[in-house]
Amino acid sequence: MAPVCFFSFEQLLGYLILWIGIMTWLRWLTLEQKIKEILFDCDNTLVLSEHLAFEACAELANEILEKHGKPERYTGPQLLKEFVGQNFRGMMVSLQKKYGFEIPEEEFNQYVDRELGKVVETLEKKAEPCAGATEVLEKLYKSKKYGLAVVSSSALSRVQASIRKVGQDKFFPSEHVYSAATSLEKPTSKPDPAIYLHACKEIGVEPSQCVAIEDSKSGATAAKNAKIPLIGYVGAYDEKEEQDRMAKMLTEECGAITIMYHWNEFFDCMEKVEQSLA
Repeated sequence: MAPVCFFSFEQLLGYLILWIGIMTWLRWLTLEQKIKEILFDCDNTLVLSEHLAFEACAELANEILEKHGKPERYTGPQLLKEFVGQNFRGMMVSLQKKYGFEIPEEEFNQYVDRELGKVVETLEKKAEPCAGATEVLEKLYKSKKYGLAVVSSSALSRVQASIRKVGQDKFFPSEHVYSAATSLEKPTSKPDPAIYLHACKEIGVEPSQCVAIEDSKSGATAAKNAKIPLIGYVGAYDEKEEQDRMAKMLTEECGAITIMYHWNEFFDCMEKVEQSLA
């Protein structure tokens, strides 16, 4: 009598994948721990927000260019491609240098406030999480193995609006959400490492005891210059070709230890980071 098989091939494959995932999770939990704190970028790392933010500020950027007699105009996607990872303040500093004009400080700050209002309103309505990010945060939060913090270039109210809209705010102590535009005495933007160094000091950890998760060259450069081990995330880029290009850049130019194409690879990436520091 032939043996009876109660499972289809697809079911067996599914159980195998589940088993591998469980074993990876258990192996990660038992690793000798070198890292104490995980520092997450927000925009296009935890939350799909960059395209919304740049669409919201394109009109304002074009208004500024027109006022200063510059013929160039930008769409949201064009701004995103050129200035990804920078906040509005950093982007406007770059535009002034590129096109040779200067905005008085008071007027500059008024533009920053206007842009922030537009972006926060948009994010509160439309922001969505990066695929798999919330599930990873929930596992990390429950495990209590690492401290969790957000370290962003964006204004604090924008970061808070983003993570609140997608239900991620519960995973981070409110005092461990940091903004280069708001948290520092002198506002700045990545790639300046100041916000990372500030976060480490406030939390009470050395940069070498942290790992940063970044999706852009400017953010990854900030982590590198702060001497923080880096995981590059490229899952927010639409095309595989662009993902591979960014993966190469984050590895070769910014020193990423490993690259994450999807958040379901996170625990494998953390294992590689821990092993690299052994």
